[in-house]
Amino acid sequence: MAHFAEIKQKTDPTGFTSDTHWVVERVVVIQNAVVPSDMHVDGETWCKNFFGQDTKWKQTSYNGNFRRRYAGPGYVYDEARDIFICPQPFASHTLNANIDWEAPTPMPSPMEIGEETYGEPKWDEPNLRWAAYDHLAENQAWYFWNPDTSTWTLE
Repeated sequence: MAHFAEIKQKTDPTGFTSDTHWVVERVVVIQNAVVPSDMHVDGETWCKNFFGQDTKWKQTSYNGNFRRRYAGPGYVYDEARDIFICPQPFASHTLNANIDWEAPTPMPSPMEIGEETYGEPKWDEPNLRWAAYDHLAENQAWYFWNPDTSTWTLE
């Protein structure tokens, strides 16, 4: 089966900017017989004819074999790179060289105390830092990553 993403011009769906992007509305599945090969224009034409001439379609690979990754609703199609980009998770995140979103501070390892691993790091956007919740502690506390000392600290 072949997968096609319907894309529409929209203002940044995250609301972080006022930029206009090609945003994925939905992904549909069509018979392989309609598409002679990956990224062939016949599949896009078939989708236009079936769903309406005012629609725009791009094939997406379920296995990520082309266009970087499998598209989903809210993803952005980057026409210049001919790839799909995941929605930006936070305003402070930027795209790195691999076209993956990256926090201003690299994600640390999960918080470890002795041999026990506690909370997975979560991005704390209002404070621009990583946080981990120790749900096993008596007081169930939040710890915050200090990139200067590479340690988790209790606040």
